[in-house]
Amino acid sequence: MNRGTFFCIDGHTCGNPVRLVTSAHPPLRGQSMSAKRQHFLQHYDWIRQALMFEPRGHDMMSGAFLYPPTTADGDAGILFIETSGCLPMCGHGTIGALTFALENGLLTPQDPHRVRLDTPAGRVDAHVRRSGDKVEAIKLYNVPAFLAFEQLTIEVPELGALSVDISFGGNFYIIVEPQANFAGIDHCNASFLLRYSPLIRDIVNAQVDCIHPQDPTMRGASHVLWTGRPKNAGSDAANAVFYGDKAIDRSPCGTGTSARMAQLYAQGRLPIGQAFVHESYIGSQFIGCIEAVTEIAGRTAIIPSIEGWARVTGHNCIVVDDDDPYAFGFQVL
Repeated sequence: MNRGTFFCIDGHTCGNPVRLVTSAHPPLRGQSMSAKRQHFLQHYDWIRQALMFEPRGHDMMSGAFLYPPTTADGDAGILFIETSGCLPMCGHGTIGALTFALENGLLTPQDPHRVRLDTPAGRVDAHVRRSGDKVEAIKLYNVPAFLAFEQLTIEVPELGALSVDISFGGNFYIIVEPQANFAGIDHCNASFLLRYSPLIRDIVNAQVDCIHPQDPTMRGASHVLWTGRPKNAGSDAANAVFYGDKAIDRSPCGTGTSARMAQLYAQGRLPIGQAFVHESYIGSQFIGCIEAVTEIAGRTAIIPSIEGWARVTGHNCIVVDDDDPYAFGFQVL
């Protein structure tokens, strides 16, 4: 039995994969993308597993479906899928999905240079820079970001004591800066990050409960953002973001950049309006900026922007066959 055929546009945003699914959208219930996200997780998570996990995907795979908007003035809604689940917000996924959709005529916004996007985390405005039929770059005005916990001390087996901050930028990030037991990402390899990130995430989530004050479905510290000195002279900072079970973001991470800027602003280290060039583990860059200061449930927050680019690598037709013993994917951990 052929469970489903999914046409996709594959590509990457600054190095990290994006798979825009352009057909076979499951019918989702709910008045918001947050509610539709919950419906998808309850009834259609097999689609995520089939398209993101091996043998059709891999540990770094991220994807998205575009839906009609859930707001009166919106241009589209978006649902994110990846190996770690359905994220409330994904910056690199948004840049990639919108780039592919606009270049292939799958989305016609009211303003050709602006997309009003309804995400599970809230409204995101995307400003589009075009060159003919190509999208050169997209600048996202993300959901409000804020520092949630500061200077949380944890004890990590074999590594020792670490002081971490937890910040929200569309997802909750555990931020690890250079200190006595961590010299920085410029002094460690990917194996180090993959080994200690899951431990740190489990320890932090056992100590504190990260819950968004306006939407309790956004909860739990899901990502670990390690920092260090950048490779490029034009970068202001560098990071390596761990997510899922064994993935390191190849892009500078849009929601991670938002969370990092919220942390830096709260600690008086980054002012409003100053460009923040954030570098990924492979050296690619996003341009971030704190556009304004706002408030979330009495807590100081920022309106962050992130600018980046994406490129198409191919068009894909994926079949999910019930007779395939690996129809719903697998991971090798």
